[in-house]
Amino acid sequence: MNKGLALLWAVIGTALLAAISYGMATGSTGMAVLFSVISFFFIGAGFIVKAKQRKRSGQ
Repeated sequence: MNKGLALLWAVIGTALLAAISYGMATGSTGMAVLFSVISFFFIGAGFIVKAKQRKRSGQ
């Protein structure tokens, strides 16, 4: 994964985790659960993209 894409993925992942914290702080359980599920799949997708790019480049 190139540095720009990795940085973008890290920033969005961190923002999603911050949204979970915000949901917990405001007492909005639904929002916290929603952003937990979204961040779980987003971070998992990052690992998938990284693996596919690594396989494509032959490393």
